[in-house]
Amino acid sequence: MATETFSIDKRPLGELLRQVEAGKIQLPEFQRGWVWPWPNIASLLASVSLNYPIGTVMLLQGGGDVRFKYRPVEGAAPNERVEPESLVLDGQQRLTSLFQSLAMDSPVETQDERKRRVSGWFYVDMVKALDAHEDREDAIRFVPPSRKVVNFRGEVVEDYSTRELEYQHRFFPLRCLFDNSWGDGFARHWGFAPEEMELWYGFRDGFIHSFNLYHFPVIQLGNSTPRQAVCQVFEKVNTGGVTLTVFELLTATFAADEFDLRSHWEECRSAWDAPEYAILREVSNTDFLQAVTLLATAQRRRREQEAGTDEERLPRIGCTRKEMLALGLEDYRRYAPDVVAGFKAAAKFLRQQFVFDTRFLPYGTQLIPLAAIFALAGNDAETAGAQEKLARWYWSGVFGELYGTTTETRFNLDLPDVVDWIRGSTREPRTVSQAQFTASRLLTLRTRQSAAYKGIYALLLKAGAADWRTGEKAEVSVYFDGAMDIHHVFPQSWCQKNGYDRSVYNSVVNKTPLTARTNRIIGGHAPSEYLRRLAKAAETSPEGVDQRVETHLANPALMRADDFDGFFEERRKVLQDHIAAAMGKPVVDDHIPNQRPETAAPEAEPAATPPPGP
Repeated sequence: MATETFSIDKRPLGELLRQVEAGKIQLPEFQRGWVWPWPNIASLLASVSLNYPIGTVMLLQGGGDVRFKYRPVEGAAPNERVEPESLVLDGQQRLTSLFQSLAMDSPVETQDERKRRVSGWFYVDMVKALDAHEDREDAIRFVPPSRKVVNFRGEVVEDYSTRELEYQHRFFPLRCLFDNSWGDGFARHWGFAPEEMELWYGFRDGFIHSFNLYHFPVIQLGNSTPRQAVCQVFEKVNTGGVTLTVFELLTATFAADEFDLRSHWEECRSAWDAPEYAILREVSNTDFLQAVTLLATAQRRRREQEAGTDEERLPRIGCTRKEMLALGLEDYRRYAPDVVAGFKAAAKFLRQQFVFDTRFLPYGTQLIPLAAIFALAGNDAETAGAQEKLARWYWSGVFGELYGTTTETRFNLDLPDVVDWIRGSTREPRTVSQAQFTASRLLTLRTRQSAAYKGIYALLLKAGAADWRTGEKAEVSVYFDGAMDIHHVFPQSWCQKNGYDRSVYNSVVNKTPLTARTNRIIGGHAPSEYLRRLAKAAETSPEGVDQRVETHLANPALMRADDFDGFFEERRKVLQDHIAAAMGKPVVDDHIPNQRPETAAPEAEPAATPPPGP
């Protein structure tokens, strides 16, 4: 039999507003602030006055195991800190609008149509509200806090600042809707004149009673609803248009135990503020939580293994949204420091792989399992043998292009696979065994959006690539912001003049890291010409320039002969060898001998990204 997880009933509007005022109904901390402009509130009030449906309210029953930090509805100020009986998951904007306009004895703090902050009171023109030819919404007015309307010269043109003036102008303040004293005062003010009493009775029966009799449909989730279900339901029904992150939801959850996750994350992130950790500057709070969850679930599985739990009953390793939402505060506190150390170790490792710049970080997602691997392996990851295995795993992921999709599944496999491997297991991680790089792929790598393209950039830095003009190592230029980027060896304009296809000359085989100033000297000239110019600009010999060209895995003799075909084929093979060395396995040779490069299938390039180089 299915378990009932929610109930549906109708509750009087007045009762709901009294519960809001008393703090029995509050907001979970992850609810964003109230943002409705006053015309929207006027439209809502008009709909209620006409008994039109305005949607439902969804509440979460309090008192369950899942706790969220909470706060009162904007404008409500309970006399003491009250633990709510229910939290609002859906209907916040409507409930807050109705509470502020009908039950709060202070101006409504809202916005105008241009989203500028304004405040004021809501009134109803009694005569217009009862006129069948008038739009009910037009009868509802928003009046400044002073309750005086002024013109552009500052002259008062409407004044409702006293009860007597409200009675005189027949303007009903909506804050008095549940207070009978205003109607009594209205009757006395007019001396119970029949015409005015008829107006009052008609307004009371045709407008005020609509609010008194209005019932809100309320869906209430039981207090046994799991946290991840609460969050999923919230996002399904919330119409704000902005999806809540796991970090925001866990921030609200942990705050119930007086733990400020946001402040703690800022403290963790500050651990890698130093320049040597620049590669981590785009690590997000969600990335961090994923790494913590990976480590926590891996440790939980290991404990169960050591306790003798059957394989099929072991908890899984993972960091899906559901698993992150299930992360407990105790586990977060226990493993967050290890993950901070893991990210710092990952940055040091990447520097050794010559990955310095986030622009050329092949996969930001691969940082997550890398940090978790360092955190879980601890000192075992520091040996030379472990570092070699980590490098093979890392470059297998990059050149196998395995971290572009379904990354969470790969995280789950890589963490135990790699840690066991560096601790002596003979079984290679699945990322290492599955990765393949084909020779023809070099011909289709043309933009830095490809992880393998960025990987080749790092391998060129690792090979010692030096700028052809200054002789400065490319890694130094990157570190000191020397405007280093990848540029063409045989310039585009030269290739076009000589009939080479764009799909050939624009591949990574014909590109290399150079400074912007060096690239300007190259211009559109033939290599034989610009190498001479570079020697002159660098005040060095042609042999000195050739030595620097060789650091880019390029043959200067073929370049001086303007032999594009010979240069291209030789450099392609050299790059293949370096990729094979990084992965620890041969490149799949699907290249057809004597095939001209332009017959290779082109890789689609985004129209908005112009090709680098001259």
